[in-house]
Order: sequence, then structure tokens, then C-alpha cells
Amino acid sequence: MPSLPALFLLLCHFPLLARPEPTQDKQSLLSFLSATPHSSRVRWDPSLPACSWIGVVCDPTNSSVVILRLPGVGLFGPIPPDTLGRLTSLRVLSLRSNRISSPFPPDLSNLTHLRSLYLQDNNFSGGFPEPIVSLTGLSRVDLSSNAFSGPSPSASPISLSSRDFTSRTTTSLGRSLASTRTAFAGNLALCGGPLPPCTPFFPSPAPSPSLPTPAPAAVSKSKKKLSTAAIIGIVIGSVLALILLLIILLLCLRKWKEQPDKTPKPVAAAAAAGGARSIPVAEAGTSSSKDDITGGSIEAAERNKLVFLEGGIYSFDLEDLLRASAEVLGKGSVGTSYKAVLEEGTTVVVKRLKDVVVGKKEFETQMEVLGKVGNRHENVLGLRAYYFSKDEKLLVYDYLPAGSLSALLHGSRGSGRTPLDWDSRFRIAIGAGRGLAHLHTSGKIVHGNLKSSNILLRTDHAACVSDYGLNPLFGTAMPPNRVAGYRAPEVLETRKVTVQSDVYSFGVLLLELLTGKSPNQASLGDEGIDLPRWVQSVVREEWTAEVFDVELMRYHNIEEEMVQLLQIAMSCVVVAPDQRPAIVEVVRMMEAMSRSETDEGLRQSSDDPSKGSDGQTPPGTESRTPPVGVTP
Repeated sequence: MPSLPALFLLLCHFPLLARPEPTQDKQSLLSFLSATPHSSRVRWDPSLPACSWIGVVCDPTNSSVVILRLPGVGLFGPIPPDTLGRLTSLRVLSLRSNRISSPFPPDLSNLTHLRSLYLQDNNFSGGFPEPIVSLTGLSRVDLSSNAFSGPSPSASPISLSSRDFTSRTTTSLGRSLASTRTAFAGNLALCGGPLPPCTPFFPSPAPSPSLPTPAPAAVSKSKKKLSTAAIIGIVIGSVLALILLLIILLLCLRKWKEQPDKTPKPVAAAAAAGGARSIPVAEAGTSSSKDDITGGSIEAAERNKLVFLEGGIYSFDLEDLLRASAEVLGKGSVGTSYKAVLEEGTTVVVKRLKDVVVGKKEFETQMEVLGKVGNRHENVLGLRAYYFSKDEKLLVYDYLPAGSLSALLHGSRGSGRTPLDWDSRFRIAIGAGRGLAHLHTSGKIVHGNLKSSNILLRTDHAACVSDYGLNPLFGTAMPPNRVAGYRAPEVLETRKVTVQSDVYSFGVLLLELLTGKSPNQASLGDEGIDLPRWVQSVVREEWTAEVFDVELMRYHNIEEEMVQLLQIAMSCVVVAPDQRPAIVEVVRMMEAMSRSETDEGLRQSSDDPSKGSDGQTPPGTESRTPPVGVTP
């Protein structure tokens, strides 16, 4: 009889032993990856179940692979034979936005259960692939943005936009898939049903001169009659053609006015939801925004690219993003942010920018700079990807579930709230300072919009600076806030942000952590609160302790630390920009405080915010206290 420990281990491992694994499909996938050159973005650990790999979805019993999505992961070269063709239960295959080339392996015809095939934006060329023609169960195929030539299907689910085919269409695949929708937009040289008839390459031969030649008089009379009839026919035909053309133009104009906006805008429906529910991003623009974006022309296909930056860890593209559910996180001065949950379970933040004035080249250059600098520091939220078109500019960031400092500090201050303790506030201050210092020193990047809603938090309250370096995209078009808020006095006048104005904003952020008040909080009038001036006025009246957040009063022996941080904050918000310390010096002063606190180990806490450890009322809780040495 086995011992109890051995039996316990057996029971613990039994679910793992009983869990099925698609062994043959797993081997086929590993063979495909090893035989296909690719970038390092695809990492499949052979020691883990294949159903847990990125881009791989199995059936409910984990016995076979049914979905394989590897868009934009740097695959190039032809698809190796005897690899994907062995995934006989596959229903969805997406290899779009790579550099895969012809030929197609013949064994792809084995995928008889395949329903959706996405191979657009690759390097396929030559004639139409025969293995695909034999897959009669397909309901959606997209082969746009390739270089196919030769006969192409007519009535099929094939999307062949963004390439100009020069030969006639065939109907073999069309007959087998006549019930599905076809997209031929942008292929101006395609012809044959259901498109306009093809013009023959050679003119019809002239009729044989077998009839007798009429007399000259008869010929003259005949020509005269034909000329009159021809003139009448030309006049009538011209009038009818003009009327028909006008009718067509009127119908097109009416249809154009009635059709909705078809740009990929994840805003209308999501904004209406107000963050209260999750909705598909694609709903906001149109009921079929995915097809509207991908079809049309070469220019449209080129725009349909989600560009990943350095350090990218995701495997999805714009089409996946459009299918994701979206929830509004917040609206700011530069745009609206959404939480997007993709079908594969990945969660990202998508920021839709507004009022961008720079062109594509300047936009892309700035994104490359932000990607290199932002993805190299733990206190800076990495910019993972971007999308640029005439109508839309989207940024993709990591999603941090702990939310923003603004929400944590100011949200739900009623009963049942867990106050943000002093240690967490101080750690957030140092983390945000380090992130800002990295932007200033490593990339010479001015943040330009530093505020508590742009300080995002990890689960351990480590701070990440977000929304940095976007001001160059707007020029001087973005008006200053009506309330001074976080903006330095000189920015309100010149609308030009600098590293010194960033230091001012950081000083306001420190005051916000210390006082618990928001710079946009309308507590001192209709126009809100100018936090630095309010703090200076309180200190000037020698009631310094009233500056600090009442929620900090439960933490004892921290008064000196709060005063030190208050002094640092006040040095950051002086009016003259050249008298403010550099952010690296601000971080150095805060780190010196941190070391002294660790050495002394003086912090305590109490469940009773009105009593100290000795049972006495701690300093700072009286309605009026003497000044503690802060110079305004």
C-alpha cells in the first residue's frame, strides 16, 4: 500500500497526467517553426503544452489544434511541406503581415476543415494556389497585398484588393463558394463574371467578300441613308447616355451621403458606453469595419499596418485589434484611452490621438524614439505599437490592472476606503521621478503632460510614467488648460514645454501626494485649485501641518519625512524655471530620504488615527499647530 505522502503526490499530479495533449499537432507546429525562418517574437516552449502557446488554440478536449494565428511575427520564406498540412482539424489559419513567399505546399489541401484563411500582406507570387482551390469548405479567404498573377477566382470569399491582376477571372472556385462574399476592390484590370465582360485580345476577322458588289448609284444611295440613320442614332444615344450618367451620379451621391463613417474609430460606441460595458471596437466605426479597412487600393492596404516597436512582445495586428472588446478608461487633452481585450486573451491599452498635425514621416520618427527610450526602464510604460492613417492615429501600451495614481488617491474617499499609506506614496514618488529622469537623460524627451492620471501603477505600487513625448505631434494647436493644474506658468504663456516645466509638474504631483488634493479639484472656487499657491498660503499663515492629507495622520513618526518631501516639492514649483532643480537632483534628494528612513526604522502605524503609540494625540491632528520650518 503506498504511503500517504506518495498518495498525496499522485493525487496532486493526476490532473496533469490526465490532461490530453495534441502530440502530433504539437510536433507539426514545432517542425513548421524550426523549418521557417522567423524573428524571436515567436517563442514556443516544447516543455509546455501546445495549447498554452501564443497564437495556438485547441478544441475543448485539447486533443487537436483548431486555430493558428501568427500575424506579423517575422516569418519569411515558403511554408515548409509536411508541417501545417498535418493539422487536419485546423479551422482558422492566419499568417498575415509576414514575408511568406510561394510556392504553396500541396499538402495544404489536407486541411478540409479549414473555414478561414488570412494570408494578406505577404510575398506570394505566381498563379493562384491550387491547394486553396480544392478547399471547398472555406467561408473567408484574404490574399490581398501580395503579387499573384494569372487567373483569379470571381465569385468567392477571396479578397484580392491592392494588386492589379491582368488576366481573366475563372469560376471554378467561385462555383464551389458561390454563397460567400467576394471583394475585388482595387483590381481594375479584372474582368469576367461577376465583373464586366472581358475585351478580346484580337479583333474578330473581317467577313468574307462573298456578296456581289452593288452598282455605284445604289452604293451612293445606301451610304446616304446610312449616314442619316447614323446621325439620328448618335444623337439619341448621346442623350440617353447623358441621362443615364446623371442618374448614376445622383444615386452614387445619395449612397455616399447615407453610408456611415468607415474609419477604424474605437470611440463612438465605446464613448457612449462611458466605460460601463465592453463593446467590440469595430462597432464604433461600422458594422463591417474590418473589410472596409482592408479593401480598396494599394494605399489602403499600406495604411492597414500596426507597427510594432522595439521590445514588442505581442502577436496580433490591426484586424485582431478591431475585433477586440473595448472599454473607455479615460479622456485626456491628447485623446481617449481604451482597454482592449483581444480574442486570444491579451489585454492592452489603445490611445486614440486627436488633433495630430504632423505628417506620417515625422509621426513615425517620434514613435521610434519613444519606443527605444520607453521600453528600457521599469518606471516608464512601454510604447509597444502604433497605427497611422489619414483619419486615425493609435498608440498601443501595456495594460496595468492596478490603474492610475489619480484613481487610487482620489477615488472613493468614503467609508470602506483603504487609504494610500505613506510608504506607498513615497515609493510612487521615487518611481515616477526615476521614470521622468530616464526620459530627460536617456532620450532627451520632454514629457509635456505629467499628471497623476498619467502615473500608472503595478500591483506592488511601482510607478510607471505614461503618455510621454507626445507634444511634438500637436505643435501649438493644443490650447492650455483653463485651470493652471500641473502646467508651469511659462507654459501657460508660451505653450512650449521644457524639462524645467516637467520639473514643475512633478512638484505639483508631489504636493498632490502630500495633500491628497487634486490640482483640478474645485475646492477653492469655480476655477479649481492652484495647488502650489494654496500650499504657500497655508504655510505663510503658519499652519503648515494642515497642508498634509488627513489620511496620513494615522501614520506616526513620519512628520519630518513629509516636511522634507514638501520642501523638495516647493523647490520644484518656484516661478523662475532656471531656479528649479533638475529631475535627477530631485530623485537624488528623495533617495537620500529613503536611505535615512531605512536606517532609522521609525515608521509606525495604528488602527486609531487619533492616537500615537503612547496613547497621546500625535502632532498634526490639532486644528492649529505651530509652523514646522517650511519656507514658502
